[in-house]
Order: sequence, then C-alpha cells, then structure tokens
Amino acid sequence: MNSNILNNIISFFKHRYTYHAILWVLILFFLLFNQDYSLGIGFVLVNQLIKFSILVGVFYTNLNYLMSLYFKKKQWLFYAFSLIVIVFSLSALEIILLYYRYGMLSSNLSISFRDDLIANQWYIFLLNLIFAMVGTMSAIVFDWIAHQRDRQILETQKMQSELNFLRSQVNPHFLFNTLNSLYALTLKKSDDAPDMVLKLSEMMRYMLYECNEKLVPLEKEINYIKNYLGLEKIRNANKGRITFELEGEPRNLQIAPLLFIPYLENAFKHGLNSQIIDGYMDSVLIIEEESIIFHVENSKAPSMPSLSGKKSGGIGLKNVRRRLDLIYPNKYELIIKDTPNAYIVDFMLQLK
Repeated sequence: MNSNILNNIISFFKHRYTYHAILWVLILFFLLFNQDYSLGIGFVLVNQLIKFSILVGVFYTNLNYLMSLYFKKKQWLFYAFSLIVIVFSLSALEIILLYYRYGMLSSNLSISFRDDLIANQWYIFLLNLIFAMVGTMSAIVFDWIAHQRDRQILETQKMQSELNFLRSQVNPHFLFNTLNSLYALTLKKSDDAPDMVLKLSEMMRYMLYECNEKLVPLEKEINYIKNYLGLEKIRNANKGRITFELEGEPRNLQIAPLLFIPYLENAFKHGLNSQIIDGYMDSVLIIEEESIIFHVENSKAPSMPSLSGKKSGGIGLKNVRRRLDLIYPNKYELIIKDTPNAYIVDFMLQLK
C-alpha cells in the first residue's frame, strides 16, 4: 500500500503539469506577498488576480499558440510581431482593468494610483514581454531535453538491436564444425563428447538467456570464453597451440556481453588453418581494479591479406568498435597490429 502511494507521488511529480502548477502557485504567492492591505484584502486580492491572469494569458498564448504556429516553423518575423501584439493587447487590458479598479477609491487615492499606473504602463508591458520570453526559453530548453532523450532512446534501441543481432549470431561455421566434431567423438565413444555437449549447452544458454541486460557479470563472460576455448581445443586438438591466461579476480565487475568473442573467432579462423604449420592462438585477460586488458595473438599465413575491419564470426570488427563507442565512449583503447606473421589485438577497457 505504501509502495503504491510512493509510486503515485513519483508519477505525479514526473508530469510536466505539476511543474506548471508549482510555478503558478509561487508566482501568485509572490504577487500577494508584502502588499499593502490597508485598502482592503478583497480590493488588493482582485487587483493581484488581474495581474496574475494576464501573466497566465501571456504565457500560455505564447506557449500553446504562437510557438506552434510560428516559432517551431521558423517564421521568426511573424512570431516576433505576433508576440508583441499579444503582449501589448493583454498589457493594455491589464491597465484598463486596474485603471477602472483604482476609480473605486477616494478621489485623492484614485488620482495617485491612476497616475502611477499610467507612468508605469511601459514597465507593465516590458514585464509581460519578459515573462512571455521566459516561456519561450523554457519551451526551447524542454524541447532540447526531449530531443536528447529521444535521441538517447533511439541510440539505446539501436545498440540493443546490435547486441541482439550479436547474441543471435551463433557462428554457423563454428556450430557446424562443433556438431561435426561432436558426431565424430560419439562414433569413437570418446570421453570428450559429454564435456563438449556440456560446454556447448552452457554457451547457448548464456547467449540466449543471460545476455538480455546491457551489462553482465564479468565472471559469466569469462566462463563463456572458457567454454568457447574449451570447444576449440577439442576441435583443433592437433592443429596448434591454444592458451588462455587469466590474471586477477572478476569480483563484482560487470561488462557488456560478447565483446571478446569476435576477436577470438577471428584468431581461430586465421590462426589455426591448413595453410599454417605450428599455428597458435594465445590470449590473456588481465583484471585490474576498475579496468581490464585483453590481449590476443594468432599466427597467420604470410600471403593472407589484412583483416582489419573485415567481417569475422558473423559480426565485423567495425561492429564491435561501434558497440564500444555506444556503451563505453572514451573509456576504451583498441589497438590492432598486423605483422607479417601474426595478428595482435590489445584491448583496454575501463569498466567504471
């Protein structure tokens, strides 16, 4: 029950009309504060309500009519002219009403108040104009905030779509080869077959069910990498060296899912193939206080072209960099080296 009340209060204060109501209550309080009530509470109250009503009229005529009719269409001259006309008309109405109200007083007071009113008529016009411009500026600011919010939502949705694409892209080549290897192991009744099934099922479960969040525990991501490398070791048992070193503890650190796999896929695709004798794939993950360093190096055939930016494992290296730009702007460093005999990836990422 208390939770529902709290949620209703929070929802109430998120509504823009709430801020309007608070603004007008404060303005009305300001108009009524420190007034000379010797002329009568009713008399002063009506006069201040006239001023208050004019301010409301100026504000919302500008905000709801002139802004949408001219300002948002960038018809600046029509907007400026219309705003001045509206403010002048409503200011004149305010002066006429107050002039009539002051006529209810005794002759001396009536003359004094009316003279002051006439003398300050341009001040009244200027005050109403300033108040209208405050409405214009607030509308511009809130429109900008709304635009930035919508832009952020679109970027987040796009990022999520890219992540969903990545999650759904179980590399067909990898999966096909893994199933073939599994089939061969079952025919041989190898002891590696159950372990291979277990690793593959854990990988599938992680990709399909545990990567729905923007961030996942680093420990689970590391476990995914270990399962992936475990499968590759079984498949590439006689093709070369495969190593993975882990330094540091993942603790409670979190990371965007599936950032490392494209580079590992790339390393296996080009580091352990029939064109290379004694191929290798060496990787190291170093966990520091609030950052990680990932290093992967693989052999390559001297005649192979550069792979920087080309697609691998169903998602291109450019796509990975795009995800990093969206999730970790200015918080990562990615260095890819292409030497005659090896590809080297150094990836440094701040997690907090």
